[in-house]
Amino acid sequence: MSWSKLKQQLESFLCPALDGRVEYCATGYRYLPDKAGLCYISVDKKDVLRMSDRTSSIRWYQTELEIKNDPDIQIPISNEEMEAVRKDTKGTVPEDRLKVIARNRKISGYAKELLTAQASLSKSNFVATATKFLAASIEESIESDDILLNILALVDRRVGKKRILNMSGKMKLKHPSVQYFYELRRSTC
Repeated sequence: MSWSKLKQQLESFLCPALDGRVEYCATGYRYLPDKAGLCYISVDKKDVLRMSDRTSSIRWYQTELEIKNDPDIQIPISNEEMEAVRKDTKGTVPEDRLKVIARNRKISGYAKELLTAQASLSKSNFVATATKFLAASIEESIESDDILLNILALVDRRVGKKRILNMSGKMKLKHPSVQYFYELRRSTC
């Protein structure tokens, strides 16, 4: 789906009080493939949640290194993870090296999850998540662990005033970006 069509569909689901206040913006460089695109959600013409292809991979790598180099972080490796590595390497790797490979894979996964939780999403992730949001039920989006799905659901017109007011307990455990959009929506009720 093209960006303009996706943006139009997302904005058609905005609650009436936020229509015109919340905008979804994306830039891309058609003739410069080495230039990364930029995607952000703005409220009252101010960028609130910025997603950039340019820095995501670098920040992910830095986070991975921080996790690897922190001696306080203990990452347990299960037998299933060891077996998966053994199967991938066809049994040619020594046992102690298998543990290192399995640990590194798990650290990479944690680093990606951590960055997603910090809202360092790329434009491509935004498009994929927005498409998922349009296809899923509003309940799935609200209950999801995905920050962007939560935000899109909170500004959706299908979420009523009563449901918004009843969510206050759940929102305390969410990411600060999600809490911001919750308070924004709550202020319109």
